[in-house]
Amino acid sequence: MNSNLRRILDKAVAGERLDFDEGVALFDCRDLHALGRAADAVCRRLHPEPYRTFNIDRNINYTNVCAAVCDFCAFYRKSNDADAYVLPRETLYQKIEETIALGGDQILLQGGNHPSLKLEWYEELLRDLRTRYPSVNLHAFSASEIWHFHKLNKLPLRTVLERLKAAGLGSLPGGGAEILSDRVRSAITVNKVMTQEWLEVHRAWHQLGGRSTSTMMFGHVETPTERLEHLDHIRRLQDETGGFTAFICWTFQPEHTAMADVPPAGSFEYLRTQAIARLYLDNIKNIQSSWVTQGPKIGQIALFFGANDMGSLMIEENVVSSAGTVYHLSLEEIKNAIREAGYIPRQRNVFYELIDAVAA
Repeated sequence: MNSNLRRILDKAVAGERLDFDEGVALFDCRDLHALGRAADAVCRRLHPEPYRTFNIDRNINYTNVCAAVCDFCAFYRKSNDADAYVLPRETLYQKIEETIALGGDQILLQGGNHPSLKLEWYEELLRDLRTRYPSVNLHAFSASEIWHFHKLNKLPLRTVLERLKAAGLGSLPGGGAEILSDRVRSAITVNKVMTQEWLEVHRAWHQLGGRSTSTMMFGHVETPTERLEHLDHIRRLQDETGGFTAFICWTFQPEHTAMADVPPAGSFEYLRTQAIARLYLDNIKNIQSSWVTQGPKIGQIALFFGANDMGSLMIEENVVSSAGTVYHLSLEEIKNAIREAGYIPRQRNVFYELIDAVAA
């Protein structure tokens, strides 16, 4: 490793902020162990506690109908497709009750940019679920969906968010970010939020006192510099609002998509990118492992590459699995993965508050 890369790693470990060019330079580092050691040191500085966390939630896709066309998505359907759906309310109730029975406290509720469901439909849905399940956090609607609500209903973005919050929206997921670069977004999607629009949704939500997660899906048409641009957008908005609770990255799953010819990024690239994210995102405290796309072993190793959280039990997941990724872990397997890494497993909520009574 050259002296400049060593200097950058030492700077990050010491708690100093990396500039953009230093972040880009880290993508030239092929010493995975050095990146991992540095990311782990930063993680342990931010999280000296003897535990690592997980949560129990369920990703319910209330519809697969979407007006956007994303080459990377194997899940979406058009309104007139034979397998297009909007889930009946009774099905939602059943799924939520199963989640509660397993100890879950949150529902990740996402769909597509449905061309005809109006804002009132979403408000009524949230009010119904909040009334029936007052202890369950509704972590709902990606920035793409929110922006779509704003355009379809011809209402100010802030008004849309205020109405959804009043109806029961608890927090905002970071989905739909992919890579926050307009060149990349124009190349892989149509009729979907661009970079500044995604950021503006989260900015407006944070200004209302809301919290959200941030994400990145990489390993398709982006360059390493564009990955860093994405991280820089996230870091700048966090400087401004402080509203992001966590960052989660995962590799593009090409199978069954219109981009099936793209070679899948492997575990080396995943661990390298997550480590760089930990080194660069000095103002986001929590980073989640992505065992859902990487499998249990790499998901566990991610705890030594900057992640302090194993993510969700993921009782249900439909979007990534539509592209052929089918990793599943039981609650005990998640806990064992954390124990084997030398930590105590603790359950938390979306706000990273511990919610288990005692150490597991």
